[in-house]
Amino acid sequence: MSQTHQVINQPPPRAGGNAFRDDPMLLALARPLGDQSIRELDEIGRYVLAPEALDLARLANEYEPKLRTHDRQGHRIDRIEVHPAWHALMRRSVGYGLSGSIWEEGAGRSGDAHLNRAARFYLLSGLESGHMCPLTMTSAAMAALRVSPQLAREWGPRLTTRKYDSSNRAPVEKSGLLIGMGMTEKQGGSDLSDMSSRAEPAGNGLYRLTGHKWFMSAPMADAFLMLARAPAGISCFLVPRLMASGELNGLRFQRLKDKLGNRSNASSEVEFAGAIGQLVGEEGRGIRTIIEMVTLTRLDCALGSAGMMRAGLAEAVHHARHRKVRGEALIDKPLMARVLADMALDVAACTALAFRLARAYDAASKDAAEGAFARAMTPAVKYWVCKTAPPLLAEAMECMGGNGYVEEGVLARHYREAPVNAIWEGSGNVMALDVMRVHEKSPEAIETIVGGLSRQLGARGEKTVEVIRAALVLAAHDEGAARIATEQLAIASAAAELRRLGMGALADAFAETRLGGAWRATYGMLDSRFDARAIIDGLYAPPS
Repeated sequence: MSQTHQVINQPPPRAGGNAFRDDPMLLALARPLGDQSIRELDEIGRYVLAPEALDLARLANEYEPKLRTHDRQGHRIDRIEVHPAWHALMRRSVGYGLSGSIWEEGAGRSGDAHLNRAARFYLLSGLESGHMCPLTMTSAAMAALRVSPQLAREWGPRLTTRKYDSSNRAPVEKSGLLIGMGMTEKQGGSDLSDMSSRAEPAGNGLYRLTGHKWFMSAPMADAFLMLARAPAGISCFLVPRLMASGELNGLRFQRLKDKLGNRSNASSEVEFAGAIGQLVGEEGRGIRTIIEMVTLTRLDCALGSAGMMRAGLAEAVHHARHRKVRGEALIDKPLMARVLADMALDVAACTALAFRLARAYDAASKDAAEGAFARAMTPAVKYWVCKTAPPLLAEAMECMGGNGYVEEGVLARHYREAPVNAIWEGSGNVMALDVMRVHEKSPEAIETIVGGLSRQLGARGEKTVEVIRAALVLAAHDEGAARIATEQLAIASAAAELRRLGMGALADAFAETRLGGAWRATYGMLDSRFDARAIIDGLYAPPS
């Protein structure tokens, strides 16, 4: 058979190398961490770009989870089957501490537990985001379980371990456990006050739960934090999937959700009649109890979105450096360079802001200003960072043309994955209203942040603060303006953090193009005053 053509002008796969060492922004953010943490980040950086790991990510998404409701004899088993690639990804990520490192003994004393985990979470999100969901929920669940010290003692050691145990056994028999979550119901969505699931006391501190959940996250997990209406009101319960005897605990999975993205991870609809649960916290205070968990998941939403954006834009930059157009590298074309540089500003700002929030979580208990930042900015950070991801990844895909659109590459997967973080644990409207709720109940927390921006943003600070304060006043009287105030607060805080990191030129370019009031709806709006290639090369290190 004669050869018709040779394959030329196709970029090589972006595999090998070190995603940590190739990321100047992450190197700067990780600088405060100790030598052991840096060595682990080095290892993770090599792992996420290894051909074997990239193949695991592909396989976990090609071979989606399956629900087996019955065995061959007709017994109800309600088991989720996942591909071995999923287990391999989970084993690595649990081993890197994503499911519990912030709760490990001594983690609090180090003063950087959240920042340390944030760097690992960010890197691994760029490899495969679906498997991060149960890791996030397991880590965050401990915040809720600590409200009930006995439950924390019983479950904590196997939730915070770095051992992954995929066996289908009772929790007490396993070396490591995962936690899922069930809050949303058909009739209520994010309105948890419309809860119809019921919980009846069964003695010995146990309750029998009856009802349904429209979304049960990670149904392959060992137990779930669930909300149901008890005699004193909506309460939070820890509901094992299997009883201590190994028998099913009354959770009847109806089907798995056919989702746009997040395909490696199962989400389900479930009905339950008489499922046994243990009360977490006080009866009637379930929403307050579970919000401790939700708050931590929102941090992970921002970190995960930033990690996906970094990985996606790195693919586009890699493509542009190797692809030739009329004999020149695509990245040398002025319009392409400005598009990539404009996108790089958003990725850098989103990353800096997400890590700023992680740092605030570490310092919140000892520093009132940091506590105010964590309380007020969690919804604002989630709002802006997670909303930036879908259009940015679409643009990265466009930079690669058809090569980015096909499923053989990774950008199509990142793009399908991107919207979930903006939806999960509170959509944009919920986040904006949460910001305004903080402004109403704790105006001093917002003022602490806004007042600091005036100083942190330099010459631009005073005008920016005027705009933010005006937006907050407007939103306080007009709920429909809440997004305006939320976005302005997030963008200004991101610019301030870039300046704090010593990235003055980058911060100025970001602030002028995002806070300057210029009309912009797409990327590529930088003008010639900004050195596009310096921005790209400074954030996406060229091959040595």
